[in-house]
Amino acid sequence: MEAKSNHLKDGRDQNYTKADLGHDNTKAGCDTDNIKTGWDPNNTEAGWNFDNSYARLPGVFYFRVDPMPVRSPSLVVLNHSLARSLGLDPEVLSGSEGVEIFAGNRLPEGAEPIAQAYAGHQFGYFTMLGDGRALLLGEHISPSGQRFDIQLKGSGRTPYSRGGDGRAALGPMLREYIISEAMHALGIPTTRSLAVVKTGEPVFRRTVLPGAVLTRVASSHIRVGTFQFAFEWGSTEELRALADYTLQRHFCCSDSENPYLFLLNEVVRRQASLIAKWQSVGFIHGVMNTDNMAVSGETIDYGPCAFMDVYDPVTVFSSIDTYGRYAYGNQPTIAAWNLTRFAETLVPLLDSDKAKAEAMAHEAVSKFGELYHSYWLSTMRSKLGMFGQEPQDEELIGELLELMHEYRADFTNTFRALTYDEDLNIDMFATDEFRKWRELWQQRLSKQTEPRSESFILMKRSNPVIIPRNHRVEEALEAAEKNGDYTVMERLVSALSTPYEHSADKEYYSTLPEPSDCPYQTFCGT
Repeated sequence: MEAKSNHLKDGRDQNYTKADLGHDNTKAGCDTDNIKTGWDPNNTEAGWNFDNSYARLPGVFYFRVDPMPVRSPSLVVLNHSLARSLGLDPEVLSGSEGVEIFAGNRLPEGAEPIAQAYAGHQFGYFTMLGDGRALLLGEHISPSGQRFDIQLKGSGRTPYSRGGDGRAALGPMLREYIISEAMHALGIPTTRSLAVVKTGEPVFRRTVLPGAVLTRVASSHIRVGTFQFAFEWGSTEELRALADYTLQRHFCCSDSENPYLFLLNEVVRRQASLIAKWQSVGFIHGVMNTDNMAVSGETIDYGPCAFMDVYDPVTVFSSIDTYGRYAYGNQPTIAAWNLTRFAETLVPLLDSDKAKAEAMAHEAVSKFGELYHSYWLSTMRSKLGMFGQEPQDEELIGELLELMHEYRADFTNTFRALTYDEDLNIDMFATDEFRKWRELWQQRLSKQTEPRSESFILMKRSNPVIIPRNHRVEEALEAAEKNGDYTVMERLVSALSTPYEHSADKEYYSTLPEPSDCPYQTFCGT
C-alpha cells in the first residue's frame, strides 16, 4: 500500500474546506437504520415512492440543490419496460407532469434533490469532483422492495460544476440510453436510462447543440471516488458512516467479524466479475477513472464508451485517451489499480494497527487477479461451448484470440459464426492455422459428457448476435440530432433488446463499417 500523501497531493492543492463541500448541510448523525424498505400503496399517481436515505448521511457528502428549470421540455424517449418494472405508470410519465419532472422543472412528491460529493483519479491524477451536472432526486422503492437511485443528468449547475454550465447535449444522453440498455440486455450489471427529454435550450460545446436531460436509474451512485472523498476531506467517523451505509444498502452485512474487510472483498469480487463480462463482449468503457467505478458492481458513466469491432487488445476509442491507458486490454489492470485506491481509503477502518490494516488491504486487492482470471476463463469457455475444465482450455482460447488478432477478425461475428457454423466472410476461417485450431477445439468438445446440442445452447446464450456497433449508433444519433428522427434509434434499441436471438431482422445491425482511414473516436460529451 502506498502512502496516502503520494496519491492525494493533487487533491490537496484544490484547497477545499468542509464548508465548501457541503458540511454545513449536516443532519444529526448517520441514520442508516432508518432506511425505508416497503412499497407505499398511497404513493403518487405516477407511482413514485421516494425515500432519501443517502441524504441522511453526514452533510459533507452532498449539497442540497434544486434542478435549474428549462424553457420548453419535450419527451424524446421513455423506457416503458423499465418504468413498469419500477412500479411506475408509463402513460402518466409520458404526459406533461412526467416531462416536467424529467426536465427538472418539477419535483416528484417525496424527492429531496442533492448533488453528491466525490473525488477521483482521472487518468491517474487525483482531484476533487462531485455532481457538476447531475442531481440525485432520491431513492425510489419499487413494488418488490428494491431501492433505486433516480438521478437527473444535465439538470444544471451545482456547487461542484467547476465553471461548467451543468447541462448536457442530446447526442451523449441518447448514447448513454442506447448503450446502457444494450448492456442490460446483454446481462451485464449496469445503470439504466428511464427517459431523455430535450430542454428546448442550446448547449455550447465545440458547436451549438440541442440540450437534453437524461434520467438515470442505478442501484446507487456510491463510487470508489466517494470513499476517496471521505478519506481525504472527511473525518474517520464520516468515512465509517459511508462504509456502514454502503454495507447495509448493498451487502446486507451486519454480523461479519470485520465488516469493512468484508466490504473490500465484496467490491473486489464484483468488479472482477464485471470486467470479465465487459471483456467477453468487447466493451470498452473509455474512461475508467476511480470516480467512474461504482462499488455496487454496476457499469456507470457512459461517456466515450464503445464496442470493439476487429479484435485488438490495444483498441482505444476515447479522443482524450492519448496513451491508451484505458484500452480494451488494459481494463483488468486498471480495475485492480482503482481497487487499490479503494482499499487505501478503508485502511483507517480495517484495524487500529495501521501496518496490519495495510496488510489486510493488500491481501484483499491481490485476490483480484485470480478472481478476474477465473471469471474470464469461465465466460470464454462458455463462448466456445466448453463444459467443465481441461488443462489445455486456456491455451486453446489464447490461440484463437491470437489468430483473431493476426487476421483482424471481428470479435462478435467470429464467435457468432462459431456458434451457428456460419462463414460471414471471415478470412481467418480459410487459413490452415484456423483449421488446425478448429480440430483441437472439436476434440476438446468430444471429451465432454454433455451432448453437442448442449454446447450449442451454451454458446447461443454466451455469444450475442449483435452489439451496438459504433457506426449504427452514430447513424441513430445523427438522425435524431440533425433531423429530429428518433425512429432509427427506436429500431436499434428494439433489436439490441434481444441480442442473443438469431433472426433475419438483425442482419443489418451485424454488418461491419466500411473501411476508413480515420479511426473511430468517441467523446466525453460534457
